[in-house]
Amino acid sequence: MAAYLDRAEAAGSTQAPAEDAPPPPPELVALAHAYGVDSTYDPGSGPVPVAAHTLVAVLAALGVDAHSPEAVREATERHRAELAERLLPPCVVVRSGRRTALDVPAQARLSLALEDGGKWTLPAGRSHWLPADLPLGRHRLTVRLEGREQSAALIVAPLRVPATEGRSWGFLAQLYSVLSERSWGMGDLGDLAELASWSGSELGAGFLQINPLHAGRPGAPCDPSPYRPSSRRFADPVHLRIEAVPEYAYADLGELPAQAARLREEVLRHDGLIDRDEVWALKRQALELLHRVGRGAGREAAYRAFVRREGEWLEQYATWCALADVHGSDWRGWPKGLRRPDSPQVAAARAEHAAGIEFHRWLAWLVDEQLGAAQGAAERAGMPIGLIHDLAVGVHPEGADAWVLQDVLAEGISVGAPPDAFSPHGQDWGLPPWRPDALAASGYAPYAELLRAAARHAGALRIDHVMGLFRLWWVPAGHPPTQGAYVRYDAEAMLGVLALEAHRAGTRVIGEDLGTVEPGVREELATRGILGTSVLWFERDWRHGGAVLPPERWRADCLATLATHDLPSTAARLSGEHVELRHRLGLLARPFGEEQAEAARELAEWRAELVRAGLLAETDALTPEALYAFLLATPAALVGVWLPDTVGDPRPQNLPGTWDQYPNWRLPVADRDGRPVTLDELAAAPGTARLVAALRPTGNRARGVACR
Repeated sequence: MAAYLDRAEAAGSTQAPAEDAPPPPPELVALAHAYGVDSTYDPGSGPVPVAAHTLVAVLAALGVDAHSPEAVREATERHRAELAERLLPPCVVVRSGRRTALDVPAQARLSLALEDGGKWTLPAGRSHWLPADLPLGRHRLTVRLEGREQSAALIVAPLRVPATEGRSWGFLAQLYSVLSERSWGMGDLGDLAELASWSGSELGAGFLQINPLHAGRPGAPCDPSPYRPSSRRFADPVHLRIEAVPEYAYADLGELPAQAARLREEVLRHDGLIDRDEVWALKRQALELLHRVGRGAGREAAYRAFVRREGEWLEQYATWCALADVHGSDWRGWPKGLRRPDSPQVAAARAEHAAGIEFHRWLAWLVDEQLGAAQGAAERAGMPIGLIHDLAVGVHPEGADAWVLQDVLAEGISVGAPPDAFSPHGQDWGLPPWRPDALAASGYAPYAELLRAAARHAGALRIDHVMGLFRLWWVPAGHPPTQGAYVRYDAEAMLGVLALEAHRAGTRVIGEDLGTVEPGVREELATRGILGTSVLWFERDWRHGGAVLPPERWRADCLATLATHDLPSTAARLSGEHVELRHRLGLLARPFGEEQAEAARELAEWRAELVRAGLLAETDALTPEALYAFLLATPAALVGVWLPDTVGDPRPQNLPGTWDQYPNWRLPVADRDGRPVTLDELAAAPGTARLVAALRPTGNRARGVACR
């Protein structure tokens, strides 16, 4: 039999879709399954085998050589031997309140070092059940047997994440797009606090969901997508409100404020596009001047407390930032000795670049302060939830997290999505995934730390592509997205760690579960108290002909909305402009006329449902207000209002399938005619009042419970 690697090279050179490849040999399939790699996937038309060369490449990223039948046999035997030798799994995750059996020999002795310093021992010869009353936390479990000793992290998690009490509505906003007359060319954390204060105090909004604020990859031109960050652990200082830094009162910034005003005017009055590179160039100059201003004793104490709290995570991030200032943002092209954070060369570089590292530590502190202030503003405005922060599914392969966490991220692999009815060629998002084996061996510490940081100033946390806690589509480097495979994660562990960190922060959790979701996932998320995401246009009875789903049949445990950052605005759907835009850019899969007819048919079906539900008269036109009233008539726990809908902005913030053909992630909120609208103008807009009124039901609308 030919080596599997030879087949891979041949298949890869033709870019053949996985469907055209022969089924992989049974012994390779068995090895793949042993390491949590699925050998088939379903694009919606039935199971399709994953090609042998794909399995080989994915296994290689997991440290398993499967390039030939002989290598597969050796790897299989090695895996069996490792399992036989193991006394404990790498990490044990259990649910509080449940007795949990451990699969260890009866004569083994168990001991437990609790997180708070306490000890617990179970004598040998007894049935090894972990008691139901173990305290929540991260503990250390040790097994001793006949001179051998093995330890593993033991994580005791709550059964559910914190509950969402009552119903709320709130705005969904891309922060960079919400400019005020105080912004330096893009929306900032000062604008976030203003938006939260206004919508909570004046309108009764219960939350404000925003795009990821993760640290972006430096360098010009930047990658404007908030879903391809340099670091998910730290936020980007480009979001800072310069005037809110206390040291601003004691600094002379010269012409920088005037330059910022011109940049703001360029966005609001002329070009209408956000230029992050220009914004950051100005803000960095200002921040370097502010950094030279001495801090008072209280400010200095607060800064030192932040540095102590963040510890080695902050040190590594700040080191990467300082090195990127010198060597560029792609650490893979740095001098060889600097490519690992634990190398002697990096230790020496920390001394050499101490000033730069200190500057980036300070920036991280400022962002943390202003994030806390924004959540504080939301709470003072009476919001029961406050800010909903968004956690991206991964990080840029060239960025800080990929450098720091390279031992727990899969090398030569990108996350994506398999072919399906909506994307027949599959998707490659260019993000390296967690290695499930390395993550378990670390006791899920990097994942837990990420969640801890994301939840610190959040009333709720949105998990992008929450299905990734169960499995991710891995695409090997050089392969098209059709030639990938699903890799399984320990969902019990991933959900348990999430529940523990959410519990400690008092943070609710929302999962973005749009798209292909395997059976059982939504049910398990609901069991753990994690809300789903329901977009009106996708809510149909797909099991019975795809009819519009009436409001009483919607799930209650969800955030319901009309749009997201990747979808057309409501104004565009009602006018058909979303079809025209995709036609102009050559993105339609069918003839223009067919797409228009399909869009019109869809609107007619939804209009008929609103009439049936008593939310629209037979003679009334379909409006955003009526559609939001429909969302309110559902039992959804949260109702999200796409902020640009208040002024009729027809443009999507991001148009999937485009790069330079469309200004993704660079558009300020604008009115129906494309004129940028400031936050103050948006607050006074008639459309805002109309949409808010639709969320205060009367008459026939009262079948839905009023949102706060």
